[in-house]
Amino acid sequence: MSACILLVEDEHSIGRLVCDYLTDEGYEVLWVRTGEEALAEVTRHPVRLMILDIGLPGIDGFEVCRRLRAHSQLPVLMLTARDEEADKVVGFALGTDDYVPKPFSPRELAARVKAILRRTDPRPSDDLLTLGDVVLARSAREVRVAGAPVDLTPREFELLCCLVENAGIALSRDRLLERVWGLEFPAGTRTVDQHVAQLRTKLGRPELIKTVFGVGYKAVGT
Repeated sequence: MSACILLVEDEHSIGRLVCDYLTDEGYEVLWVRTGEEALAEVTRHPVRLMILDIGLPGIDGFEVCRRLRAHSQLPVLMLTARDEEADKVVGFALGTDDYVPKPFSPRELAARVKAILRRTDPRPSDDLLTLGDVVLARSAREVRVAGAPVDLTPREFELLCCLVENAGIALSRDRLLERVWGLEFPAGTRTVDQHVAQLRTKLGRPELIKTVFGVGYKAVGT
């Protein structure tokens, strides 16, 4: 069965282009024009990914993402006419998985969609990772610290998996961008630093992710 993608875009020409291109790529696309409609459709369909425009009538894309994250870790790819770093920082802080400024090529958008879906595909049920008292269940996409569940965004989860899979190995920021984000990210390596900071705070185990000055980061056991 093809992945179901929810497109939230009020501009007809862009919505039509994205909808037609992704449909040709084999995806099932649901297209709505407002944030209110998007939040309603998420509960009605088995959506695998939301493509979300920031500049929407009514509630904007940031507010949609904020409300969505209150109850769901559905991957979100944001579209915007703005290419400002502040917008990207806000989007990632809210749990956005990727960010594409307009104008964009539908081919690039499809590649980013594919990369996100690949990263968030279920993995074998017995595929567990541990680091100290942190346990990652990759099939269930769950993280527990000392037995207590910790809520991570999809991108935070993938970053933690990458670090734990390579425990003891220093990974550069560029390598982490390539491995976790899948494609070159225009905001540069600062987004890696921001996500590592969020991971340290949420896990409450900052000593498990060590900064390797001049290189990047590595996971270390205790």
